[in-house]
Amino acid sequence: MMMKFNADNGSNRNQCRAAVPRQLQVSFRGESYVEAGGAVFTPPLNFAMVECGIYRSGFPDSDNFSFLETLNLRSIIYLCPEPYPDANVEFLKANGIQLFQFGIEGCKEPFVNIPEEKIREALKVAIDVKNHPLLIHCKRGKHRTGCLVGCLRKSQRWCLTSVFDEYQRFAAAKARLSDQRFMEMFDASSFKNLPKSFSVSKRTQLVSG
Repeated sequence: MMMKFNADNGSNRNQCRAAVPRQLQVSFRGESYVEAGGAVFTPPLNFAMVECGIYRSGFPDSDNFSFLETLNLRSIIYLCPEPYPDANVEFLKANGIQLFQFGIEGCKEPFVNIPEEKIREALKVAIDVKNHPLLIHCKRGKHRTGCLVGCLRKSQRWCLTSVFDEYQRFAAAKARLSDQRFMEMFDASSFKNLPKSFSVSKRTQLVSG
C-alpha cells in the first residue's frame, strides 16, 4: 500500500545530509541529545543509518517526530500489517512524506515463511533514489527491518558473516534462525542497478577467488 502526501518539508532532500550526529548514527535505546540552542531530539528505538539516504528504526512515536524532521525524509517503508496511527499519518501529511506499507506479520513461529514477494517489493522501493531520504521500520526495528536490510546487503554483495553480524547487532538475544535462513536463501541477483553511492561496500564486499 502506498500513501502520498504533497506538503513540502524543506529543500535539498536529494542530498545525503549529515543531520545525524556521529554519536547517534546508531541509537539502540533512543537516547536523546541536545543541539546548540537547547533543542532536544530523540531518535526512535534502534535507529541507525544504513546507507546514504536510507535509515532504519523501530516504530517512531510523537517524541521522535522532531528528530525525524532533521532527516528531511521523503518516504517511509512500514513493514507491519496494522494501520498507521493517526498521529503518524498527520506527521506524514505535514511533512510531505510518502508511506509505503508492506504488511508482514511479526510471527515468532519457526516454520512460518517470511513473504519473499513483499520483501522484494519493499527492496525495490528502498533502492530507488527517488524515494530517498527513506526510513525503514517495523515495530522494534529488529526482525522484519533486519530481514529487509539483510537482503539489501546481499544485493550489495556483502558476505553472509557480515550480513548476520549486522542483523544480530539489532536483534541481539531475540535473533531468529528463520530470519537468518531467509536472508541466506534470498536471491539478490535481480537487483543489479543499485545507486552508485552504495552499490559496492568497501568494508564487507564478498571477495571471489
